[in-house]
Amino acid sequence: MDHLVLTVIAQDQPGLVERLAGCVANHGGNWLESRMARMAGQFAGIVRVDVPAEAHGGLIKELEALSAHGIRVQLAASGSEPGGRFTAIRLELVGNDRPGIVRDITRVLAEQGVNLESLLTEVAPAPMSGELLFTAEALLAVPETLALEQLQARLETLADDLMVELNLRAEE
Repeated sequence: MDHLVLTVIAQDQPGLVERLAGCVANHGGNWLESRMARMAGQFAGIVRVDVPAEAHGGLIKELEALSAHGIRVQLAASGSEPGGRFTAIRLELVGNDRPGIVRDITRVLAEQGVNLESLLTEVAPAPMSGELLFTAEALLAVPETLALEQLQARLETLADDLMVELNLRAEE
């Protein structure tokens, strides 16, 4: 069996995931993990599947045929995990919305050699004022060679500049 990563995007519609799962099953594949969501009328996801190598050609053809239903799928071979030792850290951020927050935070993380494992963001009205609040939750892979105090200090300086509240905590 070979692990493949599928990315999918389509206008949201009933049965979309079932069509995708059917393609995988039709070729002897096993659905291992996925992250999927509907956003602004679109449905997008990423899926890791295990499919026998000899079935790749047939799976690719069947996935390409989904375009007749407005479903776009890209296929990639599974990559290797990053080398080195990491500590899992959860980052939570909240503040008034403004352009550039994600760019600025991820720039600091990249400069420190921190890998972004997952990221969820949202902009929503604040309960009392109705002002737009930006919230983010991320799972970070922090190199063990990076002192958490150093990362915390660098992010806190940026948080002050961005006027956001930021919290880091070890993931258990």
